[in-house]
Amino acid sequence: MTSRGTGRFAPSPTGRLHAGSLLAAVGSCLDARANGARWLVRIEDLDTPRVIPGCADEMLRTLDAYGFEWDGEVEYQSTRRDAYREALFALAARARTFLCCCSRNDLAGDGDDSGYPGTCRAGATKDGATAVRFRVTDRQVGFDDLFQGSQTFDTRALGDFVVERHDGIASYQLAVVVDDAWQGVTRVVRGADLVASTPWQLELQAALQLPRPSYGHLPVLTEPGGKKLSKSLRSIPLLSGQGLQGGSGLAAVSQALASTLTHLSQSPPPELAHSSIKDVWKWAVAHWNPQALAGQARVQLSASGDR
Repeated sequence: MTSRGTGRFAPSPTGRLHAGSLLAAVGSCLDARANGARWLVRIEDLDTPRVIPGCADEMLRTLDAYGFEWDGEVEYQSTRRDAYREALFALAARARTFLCCCSRNDLAGDGDDSGYPGTCRAGATKDGATAVRFRVTDRQVGFDDLFQGSQTFDTRALGDFVVERHDGIASYQLAVVVDDAWQGVTRVVRGADLVASTPWQLELQAALQLPRPSYGHLPVLTEPGGKKLSKSLRSIPLLSGQGLQGGSGLAAVSQALASTLTHLSQSPPPELAHSSIKDVWKWAVAHWNPQALAGQARVQLSASGDR
């Protein structure tokens, strides 16, 4: 099949992969493979204070054990700091950034940039450490989500957002835009909890004159009460290492993959859970049905939990 674009899975090595991670990875990979696209893995390890030593290697071993096959070398954001610095220079040259001395306490928030009041737009209001914020324009920005439908946002309501933190680390928003363009990513498939980040990324792409990929946001796996699984006590890590040795371990992987397909509304046949890992993937690619995900922003974890 002729390649038609590039997708990617980009986890942060701040904790082991769990069922919610598996759903995002499977959905991203299936979207790429079913469309004849390349599929990349990128480790987003810029937030060094939160990175767990050895976690990235464990993630890659786990993905391999679950039958994922990625194209090319794994890239690490920690090696890309010069590229983010160049992007910051370009934004500053276009008067699209400003220094901000506001702390989380000053903003009385939890670190979310939404609704930033513009305190430092005309200049930092006090001495001390400063972050760099992107100066949004007052306009509507939108995109057609592959699964969630048409999305429209008022950028001024979203607020000027951080592109470089007080500690000199490039923000997620900046790094992901720069790296997606550098790697030629044309299909960004990820969790629906990141829909609200997309307009900021569209603004950065426009300011940096970078291509805009297609975006598709998969349902987020939650507890029965609606709590996001990654913040839950039930976010049990995926099996890895010795847990995958022998027939029982391999069978558990097939069952977890089949369960993930169910969470993605792909309606796998019951016998698929007892097939080989290779056969589960073969069926999943051949029967990928993105229309089944239309409008689904959340899906509940089954009562037994899935690993």
